[in-house]
Amino acid sequence: MKNKPLALLLASLFSITARAAEPDVNRYVVTFPQGDRVAYQGDYASAFPDGLPVGVGSGLQFLRKEGDTLVFVTVTDRGPNADSPKAGKRESKIFASPGYAPLLMTLRVSGDKAEAVAAKPLHDAQGNITGLPLPEGLIGATNELALNDALQPLPGDRRGLDTEGITPDGKGGYWLCDEYGPFIIHVDANGKILEKHGPQAEQGEQAVAGGLPNIVKWRQPNRGFEGLTRMPDGRIIAAVQSTLDIDGKTKNSARFTRLVSFDPASGKTAMYGYPIDIDRYKKAKDAKIGDIVALDNHRLLLIEQGGDKNNAMRNLVYVVDLRNATDLSRFDKEQPPEFNDASSLNARGITLASKSLLVDLRKLGWQQEKAEGLTIVDKHTIAVINDNDFGLQATLEKPQGEKQEADDYQVDGKGHLTLDGKSVATRIGIKPLEKPQSENDLWVIKLDKPL
Repeated sequence: MKNKPLALLLASLFSITARAAEPDVNRYVVTFPQGDRVAYQGDYASAFPDGLPVGVGSGLQFLRKEGDTLVFVTVTDRGPNADSPKAGKRESKIFASPGYAPLLMTLRVSGDKAEAVAAKPLHDAQGNITGLPLPEGLIGATNELALNDALQPLPGDRRGLDTEGITPDGKGGYWLCDEYGPFIIHVDANGKILEKHGPQAEQGEQAVAGGLPNIVKWRQPNRGFEGLTRMPDGRIIAAVQSTLDIDGKTKNSARFTRLVSFDPASGKTAMYGYPIDIDRYKKAKDAKIGDIVALDNHRLLLIEQGGDKNNAMRNLVYVVDLRNATDLSRFDKEQPPEFNDASSLNARGITLASKSLLVDLRKLGWQQEKAEGLTIVDKHTIAVINDNDFGLQATLEKPQGEKQEADDYQVDGKGHLTLDGKSVATRIGIKPLEKPQSENDLWVIKLDKPL
């Protein structure tokens, strides 16, 4: 009995120590003090009397400290869009504001406020770009059918971009990445596009410089580059969001997604395999990269996320080491390693990157579905942010009988939904997202040990 108080004391101390080891989180909801909104005057405008909220957070980069203020730069994606049924075999998307131009914005975090200011639309010599999909037949086209909110087709845009990551170029501008091409884009500090690199050079209006490995054209539609970072030696590393689907055969079985290295100075490229937690998902394609950020010339932080076998969301930050990872480039000429299982990867002498868990965001209380921006503030601190999808979502109106899911229907390309080949009164509507999904959450996380 004499040892019981001591045992209780030790247990208490252990509990306190365990709690103290948990990362400390400062949570912010991003506000827009300059009143930035996205104009929307479509069929469902009455549900959005002030327009649509701006959806920052597709990428995040820490820039500097100004006294006690943390200054970040962020980027939006292609703009307000919502899911809609297929048109034949083609995926379709509703674009609520088709003329929307992706934005660069500054985030200033001080005290209990995180404020997004200084919106700068991406543009080129022809003016602002849009986020509309590229026309069919171009490298980078996703074969998506763009629709307005009346389900009528919209034209593609040869200059369209779906931006998803941001990193400084070391000269005052930025490198961005895109999900369509996938492309890597160089912009100046004001958002003017200086150059664009894709998996193959294009002719004519698109003016793509090319230079990236052609195999990345097999990215799943709208799952191109989801994050990128600039290494200290100047190389750009861009992460393909999900497994490649080579010849339509590998998205559900590939054991890795690709990290593409591109040296802007020399044009040299390399590719490495990031091993997804394949056993945690129903299908390999369910794993998604959120963002990446460089630690040094060999290591980076990476967000892996997606619904697991029980449909529970995972949002994990890993430390990824490329030092022993095999450059996959030469193997692609034989047979892409996406076709290999673990044993045959090993037999071919292919080593994937190594990784170790840094932070499980869900265990810290993260409630958003996605974490799409990741950056390092200092060796003890990281920051993550979600993308709020511009605060809108699709809803099924006037469903027919038991056909209660949007996937039960087809889009006819003329403004109607069809069921079993016949037009129906069912519609895809647009409504506001509920909180907290409609908000941009920014977390500044103090780690329990230095990076």
